Amino acid sequence: MMIESKKLIELISKEEIDSRVIEIASQISEKYKAEPVIFIVVLNGSFIFASDLIRSTEIDCEVDFIKVASYNGKQSTGKIKFEKDLSSDISGKNVIILEDIIDSGITINFIKEVIEKKNPKSLKIATLLLKPGVAKLNFEIDWVGFEISPEFVVGYGLDYNQKLRNLNAVYRLGGVN
Repeated sequence: MMIESKKLIELISKEEIDSRVIEIASQISEKYKAEPVIFIVVLNGSFIFASDLIRSTEIDCEVDFIKVASYNGKQSTGKIKFEKDLSSDISGKNVIILEDIIDSGITINFIKEVIEKKNPKSLKIATLLLKPGVAKLNFEIDWVGFEISPEFVVGYGLDYNQKLRNLNAVYRLGGVN
């Protein structure tokens, strides 16, 4: 399917994203000005958000990556497939998980549980997007870029079958079943 044939409706502009990412980075920098942090980037979708956020912080930090999968097209499979674990020892360290979107909550609940078993000193979560109407969480998300309705979105790292990640804003994807 060609990108041109998809109907994209902008939900969050590049300027809104840039501004909010800088706000979150500033809050993280203030909170961790005296202590180092390990950012754990959830691949693939979070890489653009993480890149912009980390470069906007003013703290001593490290970066590591994990990869999980739960989507096929626009549908969550309801099952988490662990594809890449951490390469760092995070025991006794401040950890911030960077996620692109929290939808049903299945993925972030799984990731949080896995990370907690590795005994970090502290564990926080930052997400670009949260769907509060559908997310089933028994914990608070520490930093939320934007709350959105439960529709399928693409751009700024979020994909439709690995496509459209490169868009610099967040769009609702229309015309796709």
